Amino acid sequence: MNPRVPIRRGEHAGPTAGLAPGRVQANLVVLPAALAPDFSRFCALNPKPCPLLAETQPGDPGFPALGADIDVRTDLPRYRVFRDGELVDEPTDIRGYWRDDLVAFAIGCSFSFEQALLEAGIRLRHVDTGKNVSMYRTSVDTLPAGPFHGPLVVSMRPLRPAEAIRAVEITARYPRVHGAPVHIGLPEAIGIRDLARPDWGDPTEVRSDELPVFWACGVTPQAAIALAKPALCITHAPGHMLITDLANSQLAQH
Repeated sequence: MNPRVPIRRGEHAGPTAGLAPGRVQANLVVLPAALAPDFSRFCALNPKPCPLLAETQPGDPGFPALGADIDVRTDLPRYRVFRDGELVDEPTDIRGYWRDDLVAFAIGCSFSFEQALLEAGIRLRHVDTGKNVSMYRTSVDTLPAGPFHGPLVVSMRPLRPAEAIRAVEITARYPRVHGAPVHIGLPEAIGIRDLARPDWGDPTEVRSDELPVFWACGVTPQAAIALAKPALCITHAPGHMLITDLANSQLAQH
């Protein structure tokens, strides 16, 4: 069965990690058309946290390049709705919010490179424990575009040093889904004070023989949106992604 169907029916409302193995999953941002050019430029200037996979036409809820029957109004398990930068709702369906001037953006997600890591025999603790990956706001600034600016957000996976080296090699082949890590070790060097207290997701244990490895994260636009305060913005809820028809292997560079 198409994995979007049970989501569309409301039969799956949880995170999408582990669903539809091998398929590309995407972060979602929906904005009024007047802001779309600035946001598109923000993505182009910050390709590590915001690798843009596709953009819709105003009022069109479909991503034909990502899947023939995709409807961004119904096909994610949970959304976040922001008004003037404030979170006002976390619905499982956004048909009631949809307007003819809205533009949707699909942004590459780390679940794609996680599949490559798992296939290489690298264990990921948040996957093993059924948790959402740990995500942190950093002291590193993104490059601004129009009203969009703010901190880089990173996701963290603890790895032993040899695994970390291998993970750099593997994920560097996937620039459209965040690519290689942006930082390894020393979380305080990028403004993270306490790994046990992520800003999003669940805490992940880092053992004494492991390094915290940080990748740019697609939650970065949500931090920029909170500062830009658009009258309306809709995003995915962290961990609740759009499952596309693309294969992860289609995004790999050899």
